[in-house]
Amino acid sequence: MVNPERRNLLPPETILQQLDIVPEHVVADIGCGPGYFSLPLAQLSSTVYGVDVSQEMLDILAQRAAAAGVHHIQLIRAPAEQIPLPDATVDRALCAFVLHEVDDLQQTLAELHRLLKPDGKLMIIEWDTKPMDMGPPLDERMDMEELAKQVQAAGFYTETRRLNPYHYMVLAWK
Repeated sequence: MVNPERRNLLPPETILQQLDIVPEHVVADIGCGPGYFSLPLAQLSSTVYGVDVSQEMLDILAQRAAAAGVHHIQLIRAPAEQIPLPDATVDRALCAFVLHEVDDLQQTLAELHRLLKPDGKLMIIEWDTKPMDMGPPLDERMDMEELAKQVQAAGFYTETRRLNPYHYMVLAWK
């Protein structure tokens, strides 16, 4: 989903400021899709991993990155539950609109914890649970406070924020 309406609701440059990324940071966009956040991340960091289970999405991201002259996004085809990177590799991770789709939430959160360096920071963005005309079915969505508890159970400290009437964020750090 890369369209102007999404940019108004979720301006990536503004949202990503909350990750405090510096050029030396290694950043992972988990469930990167066509690169809505990956490309702006590449403007902030010299090393970006775009991770997605879908080869089609990775191919689209590769095309978009090439068209934008971005050559430092490393694409990885993998499920969020099992990412083939060494422990404590990543300074910052983003997981936008992914956790409601994973098969094993606890395993995914444990994997994100494993990937992050000791001072690492994770940003999770998800859909609010109220009825609306967009997003996944209501029964697939996760309550913000419940998700924060799950993230805490995986070993993170958390802070929650509403981004707009439709989306929320859980910021987490080790």
